Order: sequence, then C-alpha cells, then structure tokens
Amino acid sequence: MSVNVIFGSDGGATKAVASRIAKHTHGRAIDIKSATAADFENCTLLILGAPTYGAGDLQVDWEANIDKLAKASLAGKKVALFGTGDQIGYPESFVDAMGILYEHVVERGAIVVGFTDTAGYDYTASKAERDGRFVGLALDQDTQSSKTEKRITEWVSRLV
Repeated sequence: MSVNVIFGSDGGATKAVASRIAKHTHGRAIDIKSATAADFENCTLLILGAPTYGAGDLQVDWEANIDKLAKASLAGKKVALFGTGDQIGYPESFVDAMGILYEHVVERGAIVVGFTDTAGYDYTASKAERDGRFVGLALDQDTQSSKTEKRITEWVSRLV
C-alpha cells in the first residue's frame, strides 16, 4: 500500500503530526506547498491534514494551494483526514479545517475513511462533525498532546 500524507503547517505542530502518521503508515509526508497532482492521485491511500486557524479558517498554505486539490482526480480514491486544533481556546470551531477539506474531497468523488468518535473532546461546535463523529482524526496538540500518539496508532491501524 502506498500512502501520501499531504499537510499544511505554519507553527510545525501539524507537520510533526503528518510525519508521525507517515512513519506509522510507511508513507511520505508532503507539504501542500510542494505537492503535485500526482501526489494526490498516485497512492493507494491519500491522507490530508490541516490546522484550523482563527474562527474556523483553513490554514494559509492550503488556502493558497486548494486548486491543487480541486484539480486532482479523486473519484473512488480512498482518503483519510486529520486536523489539529485547540478545543479550549476555540471550542466553537474545533478542527473546522478538517471539515472544509472533507467537503472538497467528497465533492471530488473520494471515499472518506477513518471517521472517529467525538468522545473525549470538549468543544461546542465543529464543521468536521457528521452524525456525531469526526470526519477524521481530531488532535489537540495544545491541551491533549499526551493522547496524540495513542490516537494516531489506533486510527492508522484502522486505515491500513
């Protein structure tokens, strides 16, 4: 199985998570700034990750490069998502960027895998929640970093 983990990151937390996920999946971590259409298309499993900024905004590198995702052929492609956010500081927009990416990939015909339970989180709203579950792996590196490795390991085991 070939895995590409495409991420955007400013402060480095999401990049570090992407690297950990790539290590667990024996995949490649690729910054969205340098990603190509082939990086989205030429893998068995595509994993996309982004931090949420401000009041629920997509990270700036994703914003600037969203056309790469929009142009990729994702019909029938297995896609998993992860998002980083701060559920205490921004409880009304926790991991919203993951929800934004979810809308983009579903629009492109992707098959989204890796939904996770919302139990264990303390937030009030999220664009990444569908039917009581997150559309991917939600991580809070600010207030729950001690749970990150276990969450990644459990999540990846269901993907590969």
